[in-house]
Amino acid sequence: MRLAELRGDVVILACAVSAGIHGALAPEHFEEGAGAGLGFVLAAVLLAAFAVWLTWRPASVGGLAAAAAVFAGLLASYALAVTTGLPVLHPNPEPVDGLALATKAVEAVGLLAATSQLWRPVAVIALRPKGTLT
Repeated sequence: MRLAELRGDVVILACAVSAGIHGALAPEHFEEGAGAGLGFVLAAVLLAAFAVWLTWRPASVGGLAAAAAVFAGLLASYALAVTTGLPVLHPNPEPVDGLALATKAVEAVGLLAATSQLWRPVAVIALRPKGTLT
């Protein structure tokens, strides 16, 4: 298996794992408020869609970029949720917990794998001698 294929599989797996966890935790977050619950449902739906999209089109720059953006957004949202809270969605800081940290680790690995896939074509093109197409 090539390294690029492995990175793509890591992104798909990270999307699927994070989608499943967000989907499973959505009911609990609806008890805290509609905003938090809807945020978890939206994250689950987007991540599941990216897992399918990238399974169908593993080299999709748009899919990789979108997955990377969602991973980055989820990581930033969690950082805010545990430090200052998120206005409207989760106004009070929440305590750090093990499942959340494990999920964020999966998302961080997915973000790194997606961004490494996105940067690779640019680096290869930049290093080619002028006038070569392959």
